[in-house]
Amino acid sequence: MSRPTRNKSDAPGRKGSPLLTGILLGMVFGVALAAGLAWYLLKLPSPFVSKEQVIKPAAEMAKPAVPAPKTVAVQAVPFAAEAKPRFEFYKVLTDKQDATTLPEPAAKIEPAENKPAENKPAPPLKTTYLQAGSFANAAEAENLKASLAMKGVESSVQTVTIPGKGVWHRVRVGPFHSEKEMNNARGSLKLIGLEATPTH
Repeated sequence: MSRPTRNKSDAPGRKGSPLLTGILLGMVFGVALAAGLAWYLLKLPSPFVSKEQVIKPAAEMAKPAVPAPKTVAVQAVPFAAEAKPRFEFYKVLTDKQDATTLPEPAAKIEPAENKPAENKPAPPLKTTYLQAGSFANAAEAENLKASLAMKGVESSVQTVTIPGKGVWHRVRVGPFHSEKEMNNARGSLKLIGLEATPTH
């Protein structure tokens, strides 16, 4: 019998694949390139440092600050006298007011005789509604009415004929007998995203 022969391409000392070696070399090259770029960018002067800023050498920063002897000269001039006013618009406004001519006072009105107020009944309040919408299509008006009902707001649809425009369907909330009651309902409608207009 014959002995199995080995191919010469299978060297016993060679281990690993060329693909893995290429990936590792690529990673090493990429890290080296990134480190070189970072070093280069750090050596460039920063555009965010102002030119007025003075950089102190490290030797000066390490020196401890020696306190100067405390000798304070007292000035005889008060601080307020030498300070310029912070705002000038007060002066400008008063100058303008002096320059304008004031109208002459109106003729005196003699006070009316003090009579006790007659107890008149308050005029009857008009019934007010809030109009939530107006539609040419009756189905749209009914949809808004149903939507308001789902949110707890009672409304009605009024059909009117407007000359030159045709038939319109108004969705109204109410009636309200006081302005306070109407404003409360209007605020509630705003909370649900509906702007309502007062109508009679």
